[in-house]
Amino acid sequence: MERYVDGFVLPVPTEKLDAYREMADEAGELWIEHGALEYFEGVGDDMEPDMDGMQVRTFPQLAETGDDETVVFSFIVFESREHRDEVNAKVMDDSAMDPEQVAEDMPFDPERMAYGGFRSIVSYEG
Repeated sequence: MERYVDGFVLPVPTEKLDAYREMADEAGELWIEHGALEYFEGVGDDMEPDMDGMQVRTFPQLAETGDDETVVFSFIVFESREHRDEVNAKVMDDSAMDPEQVAEDMPFDPERMAYGGFRSIVSYEG
């Protein structure tokens, strides 16, 4: 089955990481409730990996984090792009996604978030 993934990379102020975790926990429950297959949120840990001399762009560089910020990497897995569109429509229609409340509680700057939808080309599961 060709799965579909929505992916996110964003800088979060370190002092707001607990608030972000709470928001992400609620969002994860909401997406799973409406049919997403998997919801994942991870916070940067090994952000300067030793690549044995190979030059790479790090996630802090990609997210343009400041000294008081950390990187969050997130993804949501769906059966297909069509399934993603159906689930996201249900989530956006849910009363928990009141735009005014969501904007007020946002513990990061959404304009600095990178987002995209990805169709799978290789996928292995253990």
